[in-house]
Parts: sequence; structure tokens; C-alpha cells
Amino acid sequence: VDSVDTKKYHKDELIETERSLSLIEPMLFEMQLHKYLEELWRPLTVANRAIDTYKPWELMRDGKEDEAMALLGLVANILSKVSIMLMPVMPNTSQTIADALGFKIDNDTYQKFVKRGELLSSFVLKKQKPLFPRIEKTLLTDLKKSTQKEIQKQSEDDSVGLIGIDDFFKTSLKVGTVVEASEVPKSKKLLLLKVDLGEEAPRQIVAGIKEWYTPQELLNTQVCVVANLKPAKLMGLKSEGMRLAAKDGDSLTLVRIQKQMRAGTDIG
Repeated sequence: VDSVDTKKYHKDELIETERSLSLIEPMLFEMQLHKYLEELWRPLTVANRAIDTYKPWELMRDGKEDEAMALLGLVANILSKVSIMLMPVMPNTSQTIADALGFKIDNDTYQKFVKRGELLSSFVLKKQKPLFPRIEKTLLTDLKKSTQKEIQKQSEDDSVGLIGIDDFFKTSLKVGTVVEASEVPKSKKLLLLKVDLGEEAPRQIVAGIKEWYTPQELLNTQVCVVANLKPAKLMGLKSEGMRLAAKDGDSLTLVRIQKQMRAGTDIG
């Protein structure tokens, strides 16, 4: 393709392109990269508009080969100038364009094509893969499905360890009054409690709180008890519930009732 006829048929488009390029260069030096890229697409809209206006396929059909080649020259020259200006930001894409048009991006071509506004003398287009391939609908569908799976997985990951309200209400928490308290022989940690939960007989609860409480401190006080645990044995003693306590490092405190409540009152 020769660019000779490009000036003849597309003088206005070339002037508009040169004007756009002259305005955007300072933006790069001022580090206004976002605005620089936005303005750099303006010369490409000139090329797109020319294609829509002159319809090269119709020019070829009507035997106007010179005009069709002139239009091709316009698009190629706009691409060459844009690729030079795009080089600092998208070097690989810029180099692909330069290779397709058969020129080298360096200071000489910058001075020639951008600063002095010269055109490619003649060139042979090399076939290249699309620079920015169209995203097909099937790919978008797959991406949507993949995104939905990721969201679902994230939701499942976020819910690990959480329980529903129904699970919570499966736990029976009750107010208990300590009616007896004693140390467990040969144990440094355990106390043996008898706790009134409003039932026919007090519950026996083995509690590992000897390091923080004496039997005398607990007698006739109220505690919060998990009342529907399966019985367990500690040092051979049956334990029929669990008192609630908060432990922070070496410190432990029982969860207490603020004011006296009836033994067996539900908590929840």
C-alpha cells in the first residue's frame, strides 16, 4: 500500500489526527496517564468513522481501488502514530502493530511520524492475530458460571463454624444454684458441685475451676449451666452438666446471673 493518495482523499482526517496527537503528549510528562490513554483513543475514532463513512468494501465493489487504498493508508498511518504514542504504556501491543506495518518504533520514527506528521511511504500489511479479541458469549456464560461458583464457595467458606437459630435452641441453658461444693480428692483442678436446676434432685457437676474458686466462694451462688449435655465421667465421678465460664489466658471467671433468679430458669 502507498500513502500517496491518503493526503489527497483524507486531508481533513489527517489534520484532525495530528491535532489530537499534539494535545496529548504533555499529559504523559505530567503523569496524567488515565487522561492520556483516553485522549489517545480519539485518533482511532477518526479511523473508525472514516471506515463507516467511506465503506471500503463498496469502493472496491465500484472499482474505486485508489480510494480504497487511500482509506487503508489512512487507517494504517493513524495506527502507526498511535502505536508510537502507546509504546510507553503498552509496549507489546505497540510492537505488534509496528511489526504488522513494517516499521520500527524508536526516536527517529517518533520524530518523523508524530512530531513532523510524515506518513508511511509504502508498506505491506502482515497478518496478525486480533490485538483485543472479542469476548464471545459462550465465554461470558462460562465466566458468569465460574463467578457464581466462586461466590457460592466463598459464601460456604464464610459460613464455616456458624450455626442456625434452630441449632442454638437445641442447647438448654439454665440458672443453677450451687447447694453443695467440695474439692475432689487428689485433684489440683476439680471441684465437685451439687447444683439445683429446679428438678427433683440437684445435679452433680464436676468443674475444673479449683485454681480460681474455693468451695466456700461458690456455695449458695448462682451459675449458668448447660443442662442437656450427655453425662460424662471425670476422675471416676459422674458429671451431669457444664457450668459456663470465660477464660482469658490465666484468668477465668464464671458466667453469673446479675440478680437472684429461680433455680431452673431458662437462659436464652
